[in-house]
Amino acid sequence: MNPRSSRAGTPSGALAFPVVALVGVVLVSLNLRTAVTSLSPLLGVIDAELGLGTGGMALLGMVPTAMFALWGVLTPIVLRRMGLELLTVLAMVAAAAGQVLRALAHDPWVMGAGSLVALAGMGIGNVVAPPLVKKYFPRHVAAVSMAYITGLQLGTVVPALVAVPVDEAAGWRVSIGWWAVLAMVAAVPWIVVILRSGPTTAGPPPAGTGGAAESMQRIRPWRSPVGVALALFFGTNSLCTYAFFTWLPAVAETIGMTRAEGGLALAVYSAIGLIAALVVPWTAGRFEDPYPVVVVSVLCYLAGFAGLLWAPGAAPWLWICLLGVGPSTFPLCLTLINLRTRTQAGSAALSGFSQGVGYTAASLGPIVFGLLLSGPGLGGGLAFLTVVLAVMCVVGRIACRPRMLEDTLR
Repeated sequence: MNPRSSRAGTPSGALAFPVVALVGVVLVSLNLRTAVTSLSPLLGVIDAELGLGTGGMALLGMVPTAMFALWGVLTPIVLRRMGLELLTVLAMVAAAAGQVLRALAHDPWVMGAGSLVALAGMGIGNVVAPPLVKKYFPRHVAAVSMAYITGLQLGTVVPALVAVPVDEAAGWRVSIGWWAVLAMVAAVPWIVVILRSGPTTAGPPPAGTGGAAESMQRIRPWRSPVGVALALFFGTNSLCTYAFFTWLPAVAETIGMTRAEGGLALAVYSAIGLIAALVVPWTAGRFEDPYPVVVVSVLCYLAGFAGLLWAPGAAPWLWICLLGVGPSTFPLCLTLINLRTRTQAGSAALSGFSQGVGYTAASLGPIVFGLLLSGPGLGGGLAFLTVVLAVMCVVGRIACRPRMLEDTLR
């Protein structure tokens, strides 16, 4: 099968309503991190009212990566039973319901249950977003990927910035609950697509038609070097990124920065991802082999590590900015899911597999780095991440080569 033949199988609704689909993809992307970053700045306030305790707060911190990993594995299985659009609607409804449940919580158990529901919806959203791009915009993968990854980054940064001001004005329940409205709005375009396109979009095609759901059953990404490499690439990227999401304020304090500066350092580290979201998908779409993005990212990480260890007081903000460039491999991973697959089914299977592996690794990063930081110290933690970056260089080289998943299945 070639790219042209895969496009020929696109449902008529996918071609008839590209504006609705584009709005839908961007709105979904804005909802993929709101339950994570709107909660973190308010954990102290919530703990004081609900009595979460240290263990409860730690568990809430582990829920996002755990649910993203779990639903990375489960979502392709669910997609065999229903269409992308219907599952997207259900994901946004779950995200909204979970955030409302958290806002109404009066004990730690309800807060935990709401977090599980909300992050299940967002975990499903993580996986369905790339195949939605593949299905509706097969000729504009890089451009639409840029739009949805930018939305994802905005949905990461903005909730963290407004959480405390909204809490001070209206309380923490409003601050974490009002994001449910955005999730429900994100479901609307996909409901419109389902209603206008009929059962072809709403569910899987009948058996024997050769449609996406049936093809997905035959695609096992772990049997392809492209699939394995991209999964490990996503995993090494996520491990490094989430290690710094968790520990960068503490790292900043170890090099002499104040607590307030440590919080600002994390904001700077996250905000640089907005620039990468604009540049990297375009680069990946323009060049057959975008491996230079990996090289630049790794070199920036290593330069930041060297500055933190050997010249921490010389230019601390430069080291933080260099570290912020490091996760530029994240938008590259998301874009490659579509650039290295020929079909919507391949994109969905690869998205679920790579994100399942990636977020499992992400859950290990903060734990291992934290243990090393409290034991051998900063040097030990950075040495561990340097080994991870060495692995990233190898698997990134394989993932970036211009080969297709479907052509390399064994």
